Amino acid sequence: MASPTERKHRTQAERSERTRELLLDATIECLVELGYARTTVQEICQRAGLSRGAQQHHFTTKAELMTSALEHLFKRLAEEILTATAELPEGPERIEAGIDLLWRAYSGTLSTAAVELWVAARTDPELRRTLLPVDRALGHATLEFYRSLMDTEVDDDRLKTLVLLTVNLVRGLALDAMIGGEERRRAALLDEWKTLVASQFGRR
Repeated sequence: MASPTERKHRTQAERSERTRELLLDATIECLVELGYARTTVQEICQRAGLSRGAQQHHFTTKAELMTSALEHLFKRLAEEILTATAELPEGPERIEAGIDLLWRAYSGTLSTAAVELWVAARTDPELRRTLLPVDRALGHATLEFYRSLMDTEVDDDRLKTLVLLTVNLVRGLALDAMIGGEERRRAALLDEWKTLVASQFGRR
């Protein structure tokens, strides 16, 4: 049986983790609703129901908080993708279904929050420095996801090129959706890309 001290420490750790989650979720909410320029630490704390002191205990700078929030969202989506991968069909349809899965995951909240931070990072060196590792992790996870879609050996350089093309296509289409582009056109472009990928890397 755990001692009173162990139970107390465990409770404190759980409370600390819960505080972090409240701050990170509130940050994403602000980025999506208000944009980076209008997102303030004060607004984040207010939405999270926490004090500035609680925020500063976990995140010393705004850039650290913003980047951690994006990483938090990315990890959550990555877990959802990993779970969904097990349900993808076998055969030629697997790659196309996988691209659809990536599009759904990366074109929603994640894309909106990421675009806000990428644009801001252009003129904010601190934000850019903290954001780059998260962006690389996103690319690495996408690469591993693509590997899981294929049952034949694929040249690593070709696969990396495919991943970069897909990620940049998805980012561009997501941005098009944000500014009110035509949904039918986005769907047609995504379908064309799935056909091209399947013809080059499809399971045989």
